[in-house]
Amino acid sequence: MTRAVWLKADDEVGDWDARRRRITAGLEAGVDWVLVDRADVEKVRELGTVNVAAFAGDDVHVMEAEAERADGGADPDALVVGKGAEGDGTVDLPGDFSGSADLTTLRRGQADAAYVRILGKGYEAFAEEAATAADYTIVAGEDWKIIPLENLIARIGSETTLVAGVTTAEEAKTAFETLEQGADAVLLDTDDPDQIRETVDLRDATDREDLDLSYATVTAVEEIGSADRVCVDTGSLFEHDEGMLVGSMSRGLFFVHAETADSPYVESRPFRVNAGAVHAYVRAPDGTTKYLAELKSGDEVQVVDTDGSTREAIVGRSKIERRPMFRVEAELDTGDGTDVVETLLQNAETIKVATREGRKAVTDLREGDEVLVYYETGGRHFGESVEESIIER
Repeated sequence: MTRAVWLKADDEVGDWDARRRRITAGLEAGVDWVLVDRADVEKVRELGTVNVAAFAGDDVHVMEAEAERADGGADPDALVVGKGAEGDGTVDLPGDFSGSADLTTLRRGQADAAYVRILGKGYEAFAEEAATAADYTIVAGEDWKIIPLENLIARIGSETTLVAGVTTAEEAKTAFETLEQGADAVLLDTDDPDQIRETVDLRDATDREDLDLSYATVTAVEEIGSADRVCVDTGSLFEHDEGMLVGSMSRGLFFVHAETADSPYVESRPFRVNAGAVHAYVRAPDGTTKYLAELKSGDEVQVVDTDGSTREAIVGRSKIERRPMFRVEAELDTGDGTDVVETLLQNAETIKVATREGRKAVTDLREGDEVLVYYETGGRHFGESVEESIIER
């Protein structure tokens, strides 16, 4: 599931300067949505590119907003009912909801989202009813408890995108993890740039894979002459225990460290992975593979640490040069027997792989060493994993 972060920036935040500061912090952090009052939509558009949701107010405001859309005025990506109305308790909640102006507006297609403050059991039921007609259902509470959110996640299911109101990154983490499935998104109400960044980081972490890496025993390290090798320079700095997964065979990819370590011969390049020959596969964030030769500026690659945690990075440059190479072969236990995988790596002491003893230069690698790999059954067709008989050797 792909999560999202909404940032609340309506008139309850303060004057426009206060709202602008909050929105700017959100744009810099990478929030997905900004929720503002109808009058601020165009101002947000001028600040940067982001999805904009707008509170519509009462029925009169909804009709005015629809007219403004038709006239080519500032157009939000989602129009939200509930503020200053039944959703936040400003207007009494109808007992059976049949006469609700908010629900009528949603059912007519005049709004896209519902905003409901959970002020009691009746409001939980109202949110459930709104979810049947709303693309987005935003629920918030003054004293948020885990049980109402559990109820809503369990009852609403896939009818709507459920957005949970939170005030801190810690609350966002709880919302994303509740009942394992979690809320689809959070509406963050804070001025603290650190809290905004931490919440965005949590969003990204929920979408990332955790890979099961294993060790394979090196069975051959051979000098094979020169080939075209690829350095992948990313727009991000690597941590000391991070690298990429590359290999000649899609079923078995070797963990190759980024050049974060100092060397007596060359300065560290903590944005670079000297990944191997042009034919080799590299893993992408969506689980597909790409050929190293295909990588270009703007592509995404998967960054992996030695524990199997992953993140994504943007390729800034792919540098291909002819260099002397090693062929590294390794054997591993697959659970159904053994398999042999291999890759080509440049013959240079700055290229390091992960072993049980720690990082080791490929020039020091010997038969019997155990190197970290990612293994999966099946083959690849245009980078996609397929269940068919494919022989790689």
